[in-house]
Amino acid sequence: MTKRIVLIFVFLLLLIPLLAFAADTAEREVLPNGMVLLHAERTGLPIVKVVLAIKAGSVAEPPGKAGLANLTADLLNEGTATRSSKDISDAIEFVGGSLNTSGGADYVTVTLSVLKKDVALGFDLLSDIVLHPAFSEEEIQRRKTVIKSSIFQQKEEPGTVASKAFLKAVFGDHPYGIPVEGTEESLDAITRQDIVDFHKTYYVPGNGIMAVAGDIDRKELHALLDRFFSGWKGRGVAARPLPVLKKGDGPRVIKIQRDITQANVILGHLGISRGDPDYYAVSVMNYILGGGGFASRLMDNIRDNKGLSYDVHSFFSTNKFGGFFEAGLQTKNGSANAAIGEILKEMQRIRTEPVSDKELNDARAYLTGSFPLRIDSNSKIAGFLVAVEYYRLGLDYVDKYKTFIDAVTKDDVLRVAKKYLDPKDYVLVVVGDLEKASLRY
Repeated sequence: MTKRIVLIFVFLLLLIPLLAFAADTAEREVLPNGMVLLHAERTGLPIVKVVLAIKAGSVAEPPGKAGLANLTADLLNEGTATRSSKDISDAIEFVGGSLNTSGGADYVTVTLSVLKKDVALGFDLLSDIVLHPAFSEEEIQRRKTVIKSSIFQQKEEPGTVASKAFLKAVFGDHPYGIPVEGTEESLDAITRQDIVDFHKTYYVPGNGIMAVAGDIDRKELHALLDRFFSGWKGRGVAARPLPVLKKGDGPRVIKIQRDITQANVILGHLGISRGDPDYYAVSVMNYILGGGGFASRLMDNIRDNKGLSYDVHSFFSTNKFGGFFEAGLQTKNGSANAAIGEILKEMQRIRTEPVSDKELNDARAYLTGSFPLRIDSNSKIAGFLVAVEYYRLGLDYVDKYKTFIDAVTKDDVLRVAKKYLDPKDYVLVVVGDLEKASLRY
């Protein structure tokens, strides 16, 4: 057994009480206003963590308004009807807490962290920014400028350039293929009324999931919700129709010239959604292929044996409505062809040859052993509970995960590799010195 696996087993033994806590005491209820409430009382530290997820990610944006969901979330703590942006930041920082917002593809989140003694203030601020954002024109323009500046800077980052080109080629006009922050052009097309309308439509309790973890009991939590969220009303919103995801009909190669010494390479294609029943077999398969760090085949071949790259990886990114597979690395321009060839070779090998007993056992041991690290703090527990609810995994997911992973066989790995890896129909993006790379693909 490798040293890495032994360390994971040690972590697992230390975190067994936490696993039991998350599985046995997390409670779920649907409030009268339609919001799903998930509560995990944990009294070890006098801290309360709250994650409020709103199903208002980029998948909800109307055509031509990319970045609207992210901008709306970004503006929540930039002023309300009664508080300025400075008032909000000063109030939460004075008590040593934090109140942050984050955009996303499937949903956006508002995250609160506060000491138990200041939990009323925290819920007051949380409810104020969610229910009563001002969306002042001045703040809208300021945030647009900041986001566009970030987008401009990303054009100088080869890895980001490659990633954006890859996702656009894989997903096309689907929202998953468009940056969550939008583009400079789409941001310019967003008006204040767009933001107000988007907030009014999607920021309703029937569209929300709130997870609370920490030193607060059920009675206290309900009292805070009654006090600060009693006026929040509105049913959930039906998901808008999305473009159908389609695979290509052969290799698609995107070459982007940059005067850099290392070529950035991404190779992949459409993958699976988070709800796919093959998710667990795919997780095991990908760990063996390229998700297991130094234990993976890609790392062993491309880095250790051939010295073509310092780091090489693969992963399946899964969302509600679809996902993608990606293998990526950086290599000298002149060795790009060799590195790409080895990625394709390893994809083909795992599709045609059964993995070894050791590879399978090590993958299952790592995935189950590292799982507790996903819920080793109140913040992680709250975020975990939101994901479990959104993707309908069930509160017994903590118990079931190990069973699902341990049930994966060598035949399962071979089956999902054949089904979800395609070394002939893929998107290849190379950002580098194209003359030196002399790509054959």
